[in-house]
Amino acid sequence: MGFALLGVVGMQLYFLRQSYQMQSELFDRSVNEALNNVVAKVTKRDAQNFLNTKARNFAAQNPPNGKIIQSTDNGNIISNNIPQANPNRKQTRREKKIALLRDSLRRMIMHKKMDDEIAGLMQGGTINLQLRYEEYTDEFGDVHGRVTPVLVRNPAPALKKNQKLRKFDTIRYTYSDPQFGKQVISITRVNAQWEREQERKQKERQLKEVQKLLENDSLQYTSHSKSTVIQNLAEEYGRYGEPLKMRLNPFWIDTLLRFELHNKGINLPFSYEVSTANSDSLIFSKANDVTGEKPTFNNGTPYYQTPIFSTDVINDPGLIRLAFPQKNTLILTKMTATMATTGGLLLVLVICFGYTIFTIIRQKKLSEMKTDFINNMTHEFKTPVSTIMIASEALKDNEIAQDKARVSRLANIIYEENERLGSHIERVLNIARIEKNDFKLDRKPIDVNEMIAVVVDSIELKLQKHNAIIHLQLDAESAIIKADELHFSNVMYNLIDNAIKYSINDPDITISTSNKNGQIVIRVADKGVGMSRDQQTKIFEQFYRIPTGNLHDVKGFGLGLSYVNTVVKRLNGMISVKSEKEKGSEFELKFQVV
Repeated sequence: MGFALLGVVGMQLYFLRQSYQMQSELFDRSVNEALNNVVAKVTKRDAQNFLNTKARNFAAQNPPNGKIIQSTDNGNIISNNIPQANPNRKQTRREKKIALLRDSLRRMIMHKKMDDEIAGLMQGGTINLQLRYEEYTDEFGDVHGRVTPVLVRNPAPALKKNQKLRKFDTIRYTYSDPQFGKQVISITRVNAQWEREQERKQKERQLKEVQKLLENDSLQYTSHSKSTVIQNLAEEYGRYGEPLKMRLNPFWIDTLLRFELHNKGINLPFSYEVSTANSDSLIFSKANDVTGEKPTFNNGTPYYQTPIFSTDVINDPGLIRLAFPQKNTLILTKMTATMATTGGLLLVLVICFGYTIFTIIRQKKLSEMKTDFINNMTHEFKTPVSTIMIASEALKDNEIAQDKARVSRLANIIYEENERLGSHIERVLNIARIEKNDFKLDRKPIDVNEMIAVVVDSIELKLQKHNAIIHLQLDAESAIIKADELHFSNVMYNLIDNAIKYSINDPDITISTSNKNGQIVIRVADKGVGMSRDQQTKIFEQFYRIPTGNLHDVKGFGLGLSYVNTVVKRLNGMISVKSEKEKGSEFELKFQVV
């Protein structure tokens, strides 16, 4: 059972250890993720600062010298900034091709614009040119003439919804024939409006093809140009020689650390420092204290670190370290429920184990006490039975039977031993009645002083046999209590009998009575072997006997004081004992006076 308990305790401790390690790993992962996010944002901001500085320097050194040409087709930009070509530089084949395409695109845009303006005027109809002649006379009487050209638009018939333009148009002429009457002549010709629509669609297709060619060429050139530019910028950024201190903002890093840790659910105070990669130069730090001392990061204190600019090869990438002095407190706080559950389970197991061990020991002790009781009872019963048997056999002898003195003596022995045997049996029966709660008391007023005197007189012969000296100090004025006469006398007999049995020399016994606070106090004191404190707490248990080593001259069953304790409590009294080793014992009984 002990090994099983140790196994359960070991499993619980292992579970707590694993739980702590898991919480610690989760905490470490969250901190590392927060540090990586901080480093990524710092690196991104540093790159942005580099590009902004580069753009400002380039703008200051190279003012714009290109001419912006914009053409619009229904509000959309067709071409953008076209840099001027250097006349001294020989054009490549690709550049010549692009120039031709751009010229074609400009001409097509201009033609399309003119066609759109004419189409806007016509709006699908025809235009007629008319000449208007006007004459007027001036104030001197001279006649003047003026010819004014006028464009007259003839609208085409409106097309119905979803009506398609047809390629051919039919013209019908009507005339009167003297012989056949009214005649109609039909002449078929190509529809002019359809022709204009087809021309417009063809020009749009050509425009789109030229635009597509320009776009494809621009994409090829741009992709190569962009990759070259980005590569050059990356190389230049890698050779960026600005000091690490100028590239880092302490306030920005502190804000990022707090923000990222808060997002990960970590609200602990922390200490950190930013230094060079070799930790030979500190840039700035922050300590979690009020003294302002520099935070220490050594092998004994767990901390987290990561390089800031990890892609830098030539420049110093920098290093940030982070420590949490209260990490264990946070982890243990999160494990409060787990530890409470485990502790409660272990406590229950330990209590159950302790109770089981206590019960086993108690049962073992009771078993030993019952075994001693049976042995003592057998010895106590065997002695009077043997004595009676010997006396009975002696009476059968005719010579002894004729001697009346010897017969009387043997008869007296048989009577005494029989009385002793009955006393033992009565004592065992009383204990059995107490255990079965079949213990009835006949309460009536009795005089304590008188009962003590009667008990002392009844054991006068026993006192003389052991040369016992008894002192009676019956000073109680109010000595009337309600009690059972028989059982009360047995209580006093057992206390006096114990005083006789546990005295080494001639017993010296003192019995006194007194009144105190409406009670009568009875004290039975001796100068015997005495008891230890541990023995004093056990003497009222059943079958318990004070050990006397190898000496077996103290007879009894270990039931006397248990019987005394039970009777006193049933009579609503109290019993206590005071004792010292080798100095004697004193039993004190208290009863309420009637």
